[in-house]
Amino acid sequence: MAEMLSFMAAPFAACLVLVGIHAYFGIHVIERRVLFVDLAVAQFAALGAVVGFAAGHHPGELGSTLYSMAFATIAAAVFALTRMRHEKIPQEAIIGITFVVASAAAILIADKAPEGAEHIKETLAGSLLWVTWPTVIKDVVIYSAVGLFHWVFRKRFMLITTDPDEAFRRGWRVRWWDFLFYLSFGIIITFSVEIGGILMVFSYLVIPACIAMLMASSMKVRLLLGWAIGWTASAVGLVASYVWDFPTGPAIVVVLGLALVLVWAWDAVRAAAGPVR
Repeated sequence: MAEMLSFMAAPFAACLVLVGIHAYFGIHVIERRVLFVDLAVAQFAALGAVVGFAAGHHPGELGSTLYSMAFATIAAAVFALTRMRHEKIPQEAIIGITFVVASAAAILIADKAPEGAEHIKETLAGSLLWVTWPTVIKDVVIYSAVGLFHWVFRKRFMLITTDPDEAFRRGWRVRWWDFLFYLSFGIIITFSVEIGGILMVFSYLVIPACIAMLMASSMKVRLLLGWAIGWTASAVGLVASYVWDFPTGPAIVVVLGLALVLVWAWDAVRAAAGPVR
């Protein structure tokens, strides 16, 4: 038991940090109805990492991080520019197209790089189990800075998320604020993918927020529930991966998925029983 706690301490701390910021962004993403923006930005960041890897920069090195950041910034610009008040093409379609194109480009580039297939696998599943305390501390500093930025401008970001038409009526530069939102989101994704991989990062973003939105309507309560759900699922997934020798990231994803099914079933039963009472 003591050996497991010692071995899993840094990975669990990383999970606490990841859930802390992703639960917040997840509520925004679901309210904006751009669920796959996380996958798209994460895939752009991963594409940047693959390009950096092909150029000789290994994952975790400064060069790899800079490549990922550059590509995440491109994604932020694309999603901000394609935000229209009156859409001819749904933004979700554009997000899906960019994800597919970025995924295909990453495969093409990785195919020509030594050990490229292994690198692609790592971007999907992550390397959470081998995270170190210096990495955790670095991410705490970065995520705290992004969190502080969003707290300062929380009312502006929340209005644009929940009522963009009102933001347009007030004459706000919605595209500019969208760029700042997606840029800060891209910063988070860049460092998160290095730890957890695309699958776990997407799950942290969407699943705790979905569960919280089934259970509460207040932003504050949703955020607290998202944190509690994400942290609990992380602990269960880490223990399961240690006991049964499962890959850590996928184990956490499966636990989160099961939690969503259970809460969804509970909500359906509660809704069905409501009129009877």
